[in-house]
Amino acid sequence: MIEGYQAILNRKKLGLGVMAFVQISCTDHSEEATAKFEKIIAAAPQVLSCHNTTGEADFLLQVVARDLDSYSRFIDKVLRKLPGVASIRSNLSLREMKTTNQFPVAELLSL
Repeated sequence: MIEGYQAILNRKKLGLGVMAFVQISCTDHSEEATAKFEKIIAAAPQVLSCHNTTGEADFLLQVVARDLDSYSRFIDKVLRKLPGVASIRSNLSLREMKTTNQFPVAELLSL
């Protein structure tokens, strides 16, 4: 069950002032395009997480950047170059109220 250990770093103290949630919709869902998409996203250190989702978008990414200029460069140099992308929609975090990687283990055990 334990997959590893990690230090919890303060992104703002590291100079990463922008947190964005990015919805990506694709036109090409072939195995080849999906594999290329996954490879590019996995290699992008700005992407903290990527989820294949239901709903309007195909993928939801959590992205960090130093500032809006560096976020804009990431959009131009990485996301707009992804294969089969129809749209990119960003939601910028104004304030982070809660973040955790802890699962509700005690609650699950009491079921």
